[in-house]
Amino acid sequence: MSVLQIIFILIAAVTLFSAMMVVIVRKMMHAALWLVLALFGVAMIFATLQASYFAVIQVLVYIGAIAILIIFSIMLTQRVLETAGEQLVRNWWLPALVALVLFGLIASALSLWHGFGTPLVELPAGAENVAALGKALVDPAGYTIPFEVASVLLLAALIGAIYVAVDRKEKAS
Repeated sequence: MSVLQIIFILIAAVTLFSAMMVVIVRKMMHAALWLVLALFGVAMIFATLQASYFAVIQVLVYIGAIAILIIFSIMLTQRVLETAGEQLVRNWWLPALVALVLFGLIASALSLWHGFGTPLVELPAGAENVAALGKALVDPAGYTIPFEVASVLLLAALIGAIYVAVDRKEKAS
């Protein structure tokens, strides 16, 4: 194993652990912070795969915007969450076991693929075609519609969090 492969495996392990902690922890704020670590791990995986553009976009968009929006929403609705009671599923181990079995099935199916064990080839300099990606993001036949739908969904989540926080605050006074 090369040093890069060992680094990749360590980053992947930390990313999987933090993704698991997002689901397991009891407090929403802790889950959001674990989510930030998981998203940063994905950015590091992009960096080890020499996809520097996607690594930067992962940090800017997901950590810099979406994770901050989630943390902001949690902070707005903190009083509502405190009165909601226990937030942990009692039998959390059952879905975790199902997920582990599915992961094993997918990994075993992928191990039968002939390209599974071949090492990645080094990308030549300038191999990332950022211009083509930019055109695909703004092209109506490309990714414009999913991008705008995601932004409207995030805006609706933020408005809903503000509504819940303000509604609860007015009832308290």
